[in-house]
Amino acid sequence: NKYYSAVRVVNARRAFTLLYKNSAEAIDMENQSFRNYDFESWVSESERKEAVGAPQCEYVRAPRFRVLVPKVIRLVTYDRMPMREVKFTRKNILARDGNRCQYCGKRASPSKLTIDHVIPKSRRGETVWNNVVTACHKCNAKKGNRTPAESGMKLLKKPEAPKKNPIVDEKMRTERYEVWRQFLTCQRIPPEM
Repeated sequence: NKYYSAVRVVNARRAFTLLYKNSAEAIDMENQSFRNYDFESWVSESERKEAVGAPQCEYVRAPRFRVLVPKVIRLVTYDRMPMREVKFTRKNILARDGNRCQYCGKRASPSKLTIDHVIPKSRRGETVWNNVVTACHKCNAKKGNRTPAESGMKLLKKPEAPKKNPIVDEKMRTERYEVWRQFLTCQRIPPEM
């Protein structure tokens, strides 16, 4: 928003629309300092960075120029902070649990993991953040239609709703999105997914 607080994640098309309409500014970090750019100055900065071969830059091609995809934009008039819960999806459950079985601790690809109800659905267990965990096929089959205690299994951690978007959290750990850290640290970030 206009106070430099993160509001949400948007795709490149939306970012360029906001920039072009002068509803937003691109923010870029260079030499540990931030600079703000309107659309025209962002196009110029993109040309400068392309000329010097700036690393890790994504470009979008327009008919007469190439322009950098901004990693951060600031809405120039928006001053609110929407409070939304993280969307309850399989992808977010897996991200919350780090793609790790919550019974044996094994990491695996999403296709090799299942979503397990701690209190089984047959016992009126709800499909909510604090009753679902990531489980490998082997552990899910071993637990079956029982609670962890009944099956002699322990959860690595108690499931709960994430306070911030776990997918954004994952991206923040990569060098590509390093600039996000300045704006996202210690904030609840609503997802746009």
